[in-house]
Amino acid sequence: MRLLRRDPLACREVVELVTDYLEGSMSRGERRRFEAHLADCPHCTGYLAQMRATIRLTGRLEPADLTAEMRDDLGELFRRLRDEER
Repeated sequence: MRLLRRDPLACREVVELVTDYLEGSMSRGERRRFEAHLADCPHCTGYLAQMRATIRLTGRLEPADLTAEMRDDLGELFRRLRDEER
């Protein structure tokens, strides 16, 4: 999603763009608008921190760390997402 407007971002837009921000795929202007919103919005700043923590912790998760129920839930979620893409 590319930002074409120059007005301030809404929280919903920040949530939609957080992946682009974390991957560094925004232009300098887009990044400035994104960071300007973060400077004034503790909720989106918290959301960004949660996303960073999730990414950091996901790399440490081993199959043995999951309960059988968690593995079943993840498998079911994967199947539903796969079926929706078809």
